[in-house]
Amino acid sequence: MGKLALAAKITHVPSMYLSELDGPQKGFRQPAIDGHIEIGRRCRELGVDTIVVFDTHWLVNANYHINCGAHFKGNYTSGELPHFISNMKFEYDGNPELGKLLAAECNAQGVETLAHDKTTLDPEYGTLVPMRYMNEDRHFKVISVSALCTVHYLNDSARLGWAMRKAIEEHYDGTVAIFASGSLSHRFAQNGQAPKFATKTWSPFLERLDHDVVRMWENGEWEDFCEMLPEYAVKGHGEGFMHDTAMLLGALGWSEYDQKAEVLTPYFGSSGTGQINAVFPVSKVSGDKVPAPQASVTESFIPGSSRI
Repeated sequence: MGKLALAAKITHVPSMYLSELDGPQKGFRQPAIDGHIEIGRRCRELGVDTIVVFDTHWLVNANYHINCGAHFKGNYTSGELPHFISNMKFEYDGNPELGKLLAAECNAQGVETLAHDKTTLDPEYGTLVPMRYMNEDRHFKVISVSALCTVHYLNDSARLGWAMRKAIEEHYDGTVAIFASGSLSHRFAQNGQAPKFATKTWSPFLERLDHDVVRMWENGEWEDFCEMLPEYAVKGHGEGFMHDTAMLLGALGWSEYDQKAEVLTPYFGSSGTGQINAVFPVSKVSGDKVPAPQASVTESFIPGSSRI
């Protein structure tokens, strides 16, 4: 019935908002903003009606959660970085129908998920920053999915991504894009040193590791990347423990995925973290390689597919 038309791994660095404002940093994140604008343009060209964002700034300590309220409007200040994002106005429309379909299929596939369609909960800035540049005119409906998952298996996140694709293709009458909104390495600069790392990655090791991962994406080395993801998420300080990336790869077919990533905004450092905008072309896959749900069949903690 429906179609997953576009998938991407995107940055949401708050310095993009600073880049709009008068001051010493005005314009310095324009390449990242331009990448978002291009992704939004492609979504319009493909007829996308709803964008689903796997948001690594939405922290949850139990279950997976979907924010699918009918309408979002507010004035956002970041609790983490109030000197970066302060009084950022937003207004977007949600998609309760799709959100409930996504949750139903996730639960059917063994991943416990709750959809919140009647809620006062607003999206976090992992959703709000990209929508500022892709969706200023409210052209797209928006759904936010929790992806800072503190006690969750990466296998479950991969299965959630696949279940959401199945919900879109089999139960939804429309066209959808999904974004993994999070960085590669996410080791912030030490307090007091942040200004020196405004455009740098924290260490040569992390920067080299990130570049190697991007190369793997561009070469389509998905079997190797999926195998190393749990360890990369930990040793590479992946944002949100890389649950957004597991969700994205799950939706694309995991190690069965056969396309090459297209980098729109080349890798850049930001406050010590490694960032990118990259599109992952959607291809037809069976889903046979996507990990099975884990928490629903596990009685005690099993290491190796979650935080190590």
